[in-house]
Amino acid sequence: MNKKDWLTESFEEARHHLESIAFRMLGSSGEAEDAVQEAWIRLTRSESEKIENLGGWLTTVVARVCLDKLRSRDRWREEQLDESGYELSDEEVANPEKDILLADSVGAALLVVLDILSPAERIAYVLHDLFDLSFDEIAPVIDRSEAATRKLASRARRRVIGFDNSEREVERPREIISAFLAASREGNFEALIKLLHPDVSLQADDTAVKVAEINKSRGAPPFKPEIKGAQNVANTFKGKAAAAQLALVNGAFGATWAPGGKPVVAFCFSIEGGKITAIEIVMDQKRLGGIDIEIIDSEQGSHL
Repeated sequence: MNKKDWLTESFEEARHHLESIAFRMLGSSGEAEDAVQEAWIRLTRSESEKIENLGGWLTTVVARVCLDKLRSRDRWREEQLDESGYELSDEEVANPEKDILLADSVGAALLVVLDILSPAERIAYVLHDLFDLSFDEIAPVIDRSEAATRKLASRARRRVIGFDNSEREVERPREIISAFLAASREGNFEALIKLLHPDVSLQADDTAVKVAEINKSRGAPPFKPEIKGAQNVANTFKGKAAAAQLALVNGAFGATWAPGGKPVVAFCFSIEGGKITAIEIVMDQKRLGGIDIEIIDSEQGSHL
């Protein structure tokens, strides 16, 4: 067997394992496949004969690619809108159905809470707690010391356990809205249902309805003046709202869409008993002008 055939066969044997790692890090089957493909490209360009542990090398590369993707999500979510018509730019075609199947096998609740972690926390937790890598193997991936990596994984573990077991944690508006945005972006229907009250209502003003209709073919959520019920609201947001960001809306946690840092829509949430009971979409410029919106940096947890 020549070198190329050996590399191809070895990579294909590792592909499923690598995609499992990438999906848990990214929560998206499409992005996971892209990360694994990038690892293959880097392998073909490397001096492979010098790689002592091919499986470990591939895992490290996939983890680094995933870390880069997690850190850059805020940038690629903020697609510029056309100033005259707020038109959406074209986005990658997602595969929500495949994501749902994968989420079922991983656990939708775990994917929801993983998206609340910072990129470095998520990488450390996934590689150590889910795939049993040692901290000295993980540290170079996230460019931290072994001790710092251990602390990151420990902090992430506490947050995961707290989200699962503490009703108070689940009810925190910031975490619920962050989880809702993540599930919407990833097309995770089951996670959306988990976060929505059965009788949730979604209301959108006339401007939001019109803009959504104009941009329907480009992936805009199909807003209507009023949509009721968890399944209907989940279907409205499933695989949509990729550019939405966590924000303080009149002092309460909500979301916005702010290309270039200028909010053009506000998402107002009502939450009771750990479930989203109502969502209001405000896009009318007159009303929007009277709303105080502060974008929150999701990775650092600070206001911009």
